[in-house]
Amino acid sequence: MTTLTLILLATVALCALFAGIYFLAKLINNYGTVDVAWSYAFAALGAFYAVYGTGWPVRRALIGTMVCLWSLRLGSHLLRRVAGHHPVEDGRYQQLRRDWSENFTAKMFGFFQLQAVSVIYLGLPFLLACQNRDRQLHALELAGLALWLIALTGEGLADTQLNVFKRNPANEGKVCNRGLWHFSRHPNYFFEWLVWVAFFVFALASPWGWLAILSPLSILWLLLRVTGIPMTEEQSIRSKGDAYRRYQQTTSAFVPWPPKHLP
Repeated sequence: MTTLTLILLATVALCALFAGIYFLAKLINNYGTVDVAWSYAFAALGAFYAVYGTGWPVRRALIGTMVCLWSLRLGSHLLRRVAGHHPVEDGRYQQLRRDWSENFTAKMFGFFQLQAVSVIYLGLPFLLACQNRDRQLHALELAGLALWLIALTGEGLADTQLNVFKRNPANEGKVCNRGLWHFSRHPNYFFEWLVWVAFFVFALASPWGWLAILSPLSILWLLLRVTGIPMTEEQSIRSKGDAYRRYQQTTSAFVPWPPKHLP
């Protein structure tokens, strides 16, 4: 298939999928399901590009596997979190209900469709790699694979450490500052961004691969300025108060770094 055909088919399919997820979320009254759908959608997109791309089959299989493993791990982690709290909705979406109280239904439907389009946009590194016909792996692709392994391991470790902390009833209302969370307030976000850097590095070996920089830059902007750290920290302050404010004063927001010692 041509590159344009791949993009058009993927866009139509994902917009239809997210429309269905929207109605499911409305039925169960929990719009946090969009996070799960967004994460799993990358596995579907990566597999689609890997199967129907015109590039070297070995490269297509490698990038498709990388995308699917990352996507399925993240999606399953979020599914357990959303299901574990249901019917209580994630605080970010509770806030959106308040912010979008006027014409909420239309705005939320549009938000779900925006998620579908974002998957296509962010999936540019996968598309470029799957259309690369060079019949050997480049050093940049091997570097991307190595960075991906580090990032996936770090993200999984951060999620596990937070889950273990939350499962202990004695930690109710406390701030997790153990393990990777001792060095960053959001190590899961940092390693998630590093996954996208790895995809970019992998795509650099392909024609027009430099365009893939849009993905990690966009993810970084979302995490630092929009739906990542800002909304998560607002919710943490509401639930943990001064304890979280002290955590903010001592601990790096994003990049893991030795904490400050307050006087």
